[in-house]
Amino acid sequence: MAMAQINQSTPPKPLRLWPGVVLGLLLVVIRFVVPLVLPAANVFVVLGGLACGVAIILWWAFFSRARWFERLGAVLLMIVGLAATFRVVDVSIATGAMGMLFPILAVPAVALAFVTWAVASRRCSDRVRRATMVATILLACGFWTLVRTGGFTADFKNDLAWRWAKTPEERLLAQTNEASAALPAIPAPTATGADWPGFRGPQRDGSVRGVQIKTDWSQSPPVELWRHPIGPGWSSFAVRGNLLFTQEQRGDEEIVACYNATTGQPVWKHRDPARFWESNGGAGPRGTPTLAKGRVYTFGATGILNALDAGTGAVVWSRNAASDTGAKLPQWGFSSSPLVLDEAVIVATAGQLASYDISTGNRRWLGSAGGAGYSSPQLLSIAGVAQIVLVSAAGVSSVAPVDGKLLWQHLWPGYPIVQPGLTADGDVLISVSDRSGLRRLAVAQGPGGWTVQERWTSTGLKPYFNDFVVHKGHAFGFDGSLLSCIDLSDGKRQWKGGRYGQGQLILLPDQDLLLVLSEAGELALVAAVPDQFKELARFPAIKGKTWNHPVLAGDTLLVRNGEEMAAFRLSFAGR
Repeated sequence: MAMAQINQSTPPKPLRLWPGVVLGLLLVVIRFVVPLVLPAANVFVVLGGLACGVAIILWWAFFSRARWFERLGAVLLMIVGLAATFRVVDVSIATGAMGMLFPILAVPAVALAFVTWAVASRRCSDRVRRATMVATILLACGFWTLVRTGGFTADFKNDLAWRWAKTPEERLLAQTNEASAALPAIPAPTATGADWPGFRGPQRDGSVRGVQIKTDWSQSPPVELWRHPIGPGWSSFAVRGNLLFTQEQRGDEEIVACYNATTGQPVWKHRDPARFWESNGGAGPRGTPTLAKGRVYTFGATGILNALDAGTGAVVWSRNAASDTGAKLPQWGFSSSPLVLDEAVIVATAGQLASYDISTGNRRWLGSAGGAGYSSPQLLSIAGVAQIVLVSAAGVSSVAPVDGKLLWQHLWPGYPIVQPGLTADGDVLISVSDRSGLRRLAVAQGPGGWTVQERWTSTGLKPYFNDFVVHKGHAFGFDGSLLSCIDLSDGKRQWKGGRYGQGQLILLPDQDLLLVLSEAGELALVAAVPDQFKELARFPAIKGKTWNHPVLAGDTLLVRNGEEMAAFRLSFAGR
């Protein structure tokens, strides 16, 4: 009896707080400090933050010295609270990062709040400690029911907003009364040397030939011509004369829009009752319009292929290419930009090509299914033979433009988005994911048919959805959030530098110059030379996450993202 009284009067050991504090500080460093120092370490940041959160929970359960019912009760309450919260969070939080966004965000936040509670309440009475513990866990879980995300950037910065706040698209719809607004008179299209026919320019290689601009932007900065809000979407522009064309989302309608290139004012809009949305990238079409023979051809995120009159927007014909091929809607939506060749328009429904007659819209041929893919068909001349090259989940394949007959293929499984490139001596450059790097293929035609041989595979340049350019025996492009240059003779990296997020770029080959549009909407000029990274100028252009390709038509630079578009005049060198 005496021994029992002694045991009952023995006070419990104090909480062992230091492991939780250390883990909490480590979590803060990983989530908030590391991205500032190593912006390309986003995978480490995400997984490291989640691991620290789990480690904090394990510390409390096994090493905290708390009473066992407090340990088990807290862990159980966290599990129940997170599970219940997941059922009622906004769909953008629930489905983001392929369903992993909620635990990635919530587990570290709940764990960090719990450590803070443990330190702050260590001298409180048991009743106060337990009550505040329950409140801390429930509040840390419940907070995530109040927010939504507009997606995240390359370094996993989420565009968090209150759940009830209007999105930029909703604000745009509220401000625009298009039903009663009178559109300006339609200007007649005029042929000029400033035309940009579609995705990544005339050759789809991101190069602007015959142009040299002033690079001292402290003396001759870009001059803003106009700026206007725009609906969400990751399309770029096509330009002809005084008209520019793009695609965007407006509520439940997918829009093909024509604007006056001089003022940015709307000229006409074509509407399709379709809406695509996914949490990471948001709403809207992904492809870019293509101009050819007085018409504009567009491919929407749900599979609608349109041929429209470029001057009026009148429908010439429309098809559902997804239905024609039986392709399922990809996770990120159909992203192909139409390729027009002679009398045919070709699109990629994920990893399968489909060709249509440009006059009637009748189907000409279907290619073989290649699995998932977000790359567009690319016309290349290899060994003197014109062919359509497509990178898909299976690898890369080439077909004859007339009938879609397979010429050659190279298997390299992945999840491709970027366009293939061509070296000066006719080799093909491909990338199939953000971790695969770049591969050089020697393609030749002999008596026995086509042969494909891998020359090298380099991880010195690992493009994801940011297209690379080829210039003077080197490839320049994004490796994570930094620019990289590799030697095409052996794939070795020459330099890596700059911090531009997941941006896009175009090449001015006559000037050995890269014009970069960063993920944050900044413009930068970078020397396209192999000896070292050198940024020449930087200029703020637009705000918000910017994944869209820039366009340079004459001296007019066009940029846009999912919220706004703007035009700038660049000063030509020598003027």
